Amino acid sequence: MFWALLFTAYVVSSFTNIDSSVQVVSYSEIKRMIRKGEVGQGLLEENAITVSGKDDVAAATPRFRAVTPSQGDPELLPLLEAHGVEITAKEPRGVSVLSYILPWILILAVYFWFQRRMLGQTGGGFGAGGLGGLFSGRFSRPSESGTRTTFADVAGQDQAKKEVAELVEFLREPERFQRVGAEVPHGVLLMGPPGTGKTLLAKALAGEADVPFFSTSGSEFIEVFVGVGAGRVRKMFEAARKAAPAVIFIDELDSIGRTRGTGLGGGHDEREQTLNQILAELDGFEGKEAVVVLAATNRPDVLDPALLRPGRFDRHVMLNLPDRRARRAILDIHAKALPLTDPSDLDAIAGGTPGFSGADLKNLLNEAAIQAARRSAGSITEADLQEARDKVMMGTVRTLAIQPEEKHRLAVHEAGHTAAAFFTPGADPLYKVTIIPRGRSLGGTHMLEREEHHTLPEDYLHSQLTILLAGRAAEKHLLGSVSSGADDDIKRATELARSMVARWGMSEDIGPVDLRQREDHPFLGQSMAQPREHADETAARVDNAVTTLLKDAEAEAIGIISRHEKEVHALIDALERKEVLDFKEIETCLKPVVSVVTPLPHKNDDTGIAT
Repeated sequence: MFWALLFTAYVVSSFTNIDSSVQVVSYSEIKRMIRKGEVGQGLLEENAITVSGKDDVAAATPRFRAVTPSQGDPELLPLLEAHGVEITAKEPRGVSVLSYILPWILILAVYFWFQRRMLGQTGGGFGAGGLGGLFSGRFSRPSESGTRTTFADVAGQDQAKKEVAELVEFLREPERFQRVGAEVPHGVLLMGPPGTGKTLLAKALAGEADVPFFSTSGSEFIEVFVGVGAGRVRKMFEAARKAAPAVIFIDELDSIGRTRGTGLGGGHDEREQTLNQILAELDGFEGKEAVVVLAATNRPDVLDPALLRPGRFDRHVMLNLPDRRARRAILDIHAKALPLTDPSDLDAIAGGTPGFSGADLKNLLNEAAIQAARRSAGSITEADLQEARDKVMMGTVRTLAIQPEEKHRLAVHEAGHTAAAFFTPGADPLYKVTIIPRGRSLGGTHMLEREEHHTLPEDYLHSQLTILLAGRAAEKHLLGSVSSGADDDIKRATELARSMVARWGMSEDIGPVDLRQREDHPFLGQSMAQPREHADETAARVDNAVTTLLKDAEAEAIGIISRHEKEVHALIDALERKEVLDFKEIETCLKPVVSVVTPLPHKNDDTGIAT
């Protein structure tokens, strides 16, 4: 901006350096004055002429100025000489070197400004904040203030906390380990589904040890220019070494740590150089440097093997989705500052959220708080928690104009799922059933896991197939036709049946052979180049076995509905009236009270014995 203002001032001053006492007239007027003999003196410039009268003694005598034609006027000089005008010529103004340099300086300044904006840099000049800052890593530096995160803030990951707890002692007292020659792993890889608390665990490790915490993301190292990412890696590790003992945390490591040289398109030079620099920095640690590098990823299968060898990220910590007890502990942590009407309501939420991560549970409580605020309530009730659970699982309630015939078919479909789950031995207990549209679904049958499943028995999987296909079976048996509402059920049932046959060996005809499809490979082109590992005839046998499983499950569902048709009709009527039924209401419809009549004793004519 300084150079731009200087250049503007220079240009303005160049074009405005004109005497204010000179009157500007037309060129024709100047020539007329010369012919009349009114001009005594004339000043010829490069592209203008200034004249004054013959009696121009006082400075107040007016002078006149006009611009001469660009192509020149051959009559001007003879005209001036013929009328005795004293002619004075002014030397043309030379071009300043500054007028050549200033435009280029302005152009270069704008270029570097846009370049730094594109690279996300801040500051100015060519010092540490300018071009020298291009290779400085964009990582979060430790802050002196703020609430420290500890292991008490991490719930549901007891095993993971145990695996990283010994690193706390190493960061607190590195000399104790050095005296006996022990080397604690410098690289720890945190693996697990999204939302399980990988970043929180890394912060808790630094908080427990009370050491600086440097955090960044793998995508922060990737830039347009090759070599920028590697420079940022060096800067970050250098800053951590100076602040040792310290913790470095790299989130989304798979964005730069993918296997090199795979796929049809080749590797990305900038990404591979950044990965090579990370590998070199991990190898460059000395035993006395108390720096622990933690990295998080959701896809450990795509990481380069060089990252996982001993001496680098050689300790792998798995963070799993929390079970019911862990979910209750996570809810307790996030609900500390929330005004719950009854904290025991969290027990039902913990049991009704299988597969939820810690982030999902935090979001559920936030949705419940928002629901209570909309009602202008002072506390969060059980109804708010249940509504938040349904919203997170299925989506927001939709307002749809459903015709009575379609509503009846929807009730029949959900009643089929409910009846199959109720009467199938070994199935998970029912929670509720609804025909209120939410998100992408028009209804749903909710079941709670009786216990956490770590292995899935064959009879349990068969019951799941029966329950999934029971909605379509109810439409087929009670309405005489099927609809597109079973699209998701068929998809899930087919995937489950194919896994039973091709992965888990639960088909007598196929046997224990791994025949799964490997089309979900993370690298483009690698799955295309891989040949099929089994014959076409074997693939056809797998398809036949899957079809048999699905047809048997549908037949079993139709049998359940036909045996309890009266109870299913009662459930359908209740669903159409109330739209939402809990377990007690479901049980009332499907298990009606039967009055028991005791028959009177009578005598057998032959024996006389009362029977």
